[in-house]
Amino acid sequence: MSASTSSTPGTITIGGELTVGRIGFGAMRLTGDQVWGEYPDRDGGIALLRHVVDSGVTFIDTADVYGPHTNEELIREALHPYPDELVIATKGGFVRGGHDYSTLGAVGNPNYLRQSVHMSLRRLGLERIDLYYLHSGTATDAPFAEQVGVLAEMQAQGLIRHIGLSNVTVAQFEAAREIVEIAALTAAYGLGNRLGAAHLAAAERAGIVFSPWGPTRFDGPDEARIRAVVGGIAGRYGASAQQVALAWQLQRSPHSLPIPGTTSIGHFEANLAAGRLRLSAAEVQQLTDLTPEV
Repeated sequence: MSASTSSTPGTITIGGELTVGRIGFGAMRLTGDQVWGEYPDRDGGIALLRHVVDSGVTFIDTADVYGPHTNEELIREALHPYPDELVIATKGGFVRGGHDYSTLGAVGNPNYLRQSVHMSLRRLGLERIDLYYLHSGTATDAPFAEQVGVLAEMQAQGLIRHIGLSNVTVAQFEAAREIVEIAALTAAYGLGNRLGAAHLAAAERAGIVFSPWGPTRFDGPDEARIRAVVGGIAGRYGASAQQVALAWQLQRSPHSLPIPGTTSIGHFEANLAAGRLRLSAAEVQQLTDLTPEV
């Protein structure tokens, strides 16, 4: 199995060899408005990233489109040379044409993906990327199998250690597994949004890591009802609603590796503390039942 809980509580293994803490750090918010441009408080961003690592977090998630490029550059400035135990995941395949999200597009051209890997290596100051995601399965300029094949080629060259998939369908995930071993899968999955329920199930069947997007978000048609239930559970533990949401993610599946992001050291500390919150089995089931999983 590629992902498993270890004998040490609070860890998960990526690709059968990279053991990281169960709560990672999503660096996306350390960019400008709408994930465009430089993070305005560069010194604060560097201090936060260093605090994240000093606190024992061993998994940081980024992407070349965050900024674009500025997020990877900030991570290098803050943390290079990296601690041996730190795993950095990045992604390629999206492009941005400007500040507005409407300019976001997907590119699957094989040479563009090759360039993306090489440029992420350069920006991050790495010789090999531990976990590299194809950031989208929606590109139409090259067959999906060809895009996955490019990453498999670069893995064989030693430039990528493990391959992940983001913004793909479950059918694409299964097709990719016929080409190369997939170590991680990401999708939207939270208390109010279970769009990634089938992805979580597929990751569990495959025995790999599942990294849920928006792990502490409550948005959905029943947000008020969900918040009321979560608030009641949070009150029993003296915890925040976001901490309950994170604890649910961790206890919902041993394959879950949530990567909550923040720009605040205090908020980061609260997220990390959620790893020590132990909900009852009945509470986990109550939270799971709040939203249908289809």
